[in-house]
Amino acid sequence: MYLSIIRVIALGLALTTFNALAHKPTEPAHQTYSEGNFQLENGSVIEDFNLSYTTQGTLNADKSNAILMVTAIGGNHHRIDYLIGPGKALDTDKYFVICTDAIGNGLSTSPSNSKTQPNISFPEFNIRDMVNTQHQLVVDHFGIKKLVAVIGASMGGMQALQWGVSYPNAMQAIIPIIPLAKTPAWTTGVLEMLRQSIMTDPGYQGGKYDKPVEQGMRLWAGWLSGVIVRTPAYQEQLNPTPTAEIEYLKKVQDSGWKRMDANDWIWQSRAYDRHDVGQTKGFDNNTSAALKSIKAKTLILAGTGDLLNPESDAKSSAKLIPGAKYIAINERLPMGHLSGAGATQEENELQNKVIKAFLLTLKN
Repeated sequence: MYLSIIRVIALGLALTTFNALAHKPTEPAHQTYSEGNFQLENGSVIEDFNLSYTTQGTLNADKSNAILMVTAIGGNHHRIDYLIGPGKALDTDKYFVICTDAIGNGLSTSPSNSKTQPNISFPEFNIRDMVNTQHQLVVDHFGIKKLVAVIGASMGGMQALQWGVSYPNAMQAIIPIIPLAKTPAWTTGVLEMLRQSIMTDPGYQGGKYDKPVEQGMRLWAGWLSGVIVRTPAYQEQLNPTPTAEIEYLKKVQDSGWKRMDANDWIWQSRAYDRHDVGQTKGFDNNTSAALKSIKAKTLILAGTGDLLNPESDAKSSAKLIPGAKYIAINERLPMGHLSGAGATQEENELQNKVIKAFLLTLKN
């Protein structure tokens, strides 16, 4: 019975956690903020850039209760819903929570939806570019001078660290979940093989496809959502026989391959590759110096056995950031990258508990 429950949870997560989930009438309305022709760090320009976001809660009179949520690769503003809402860590009865969609996720301006720079004509971007678009939203649109916190998981955790380096006085705290301060060769290798899984499909047509790249995206979905974000121990408990594992992966592929445009994911993955907070202006590629410069109070949560964002990077970051606190998720049954997804009740409760307690230590 326990294994059946775990399988249902795991399959549901494979199909939804990293997905741009369908919008329901009861959910906060999608909004967009036009930032015009947005200049990227590499000198290129995204034409007519629109940042997609939602909000929950009420912004108080002095605009001092806002929390910014930033999202994962291939994810959207729903990515950490398990932490947002009345009574949860990001309590919407107390905080005004701004949930953003990163460049290239298919909701904000992306290769798949740009009218003037479609598919491979879309410029490449990096994590700092994502952060800079969000900073414009926070400061220019909402008029917020200081956030309570910036929080995100996976690539969202990477953005949270970048916020701490790029805009050290813009928030009281950062909460990176399963993050990286600098993408290691291992992670780039994983992402490159995922890209090749997509790009070697004849249907990809050099990025100028006119219909979904089914064969390549099936491989992508199976590898990423079915294998890489998990651990051997977790997978063994989930699917104790070869037949069970193969059947499970088939279900992940069948329902997961359509969830993101191929070029959107490839472009975001290249930004993931390039990530290094040490490349921020003024730090001369010194990642350690950039981390040591962070002024925001910091809570880092990482997944034990993470095969995508190894927790060794998060541990190193916690040691370098002044006063940072580090918490390992799911040491009892290491779930790897999946740890930062609200995957089980135990993990969900742990994250809500420690993040809520951490936020209570900040100034009102």
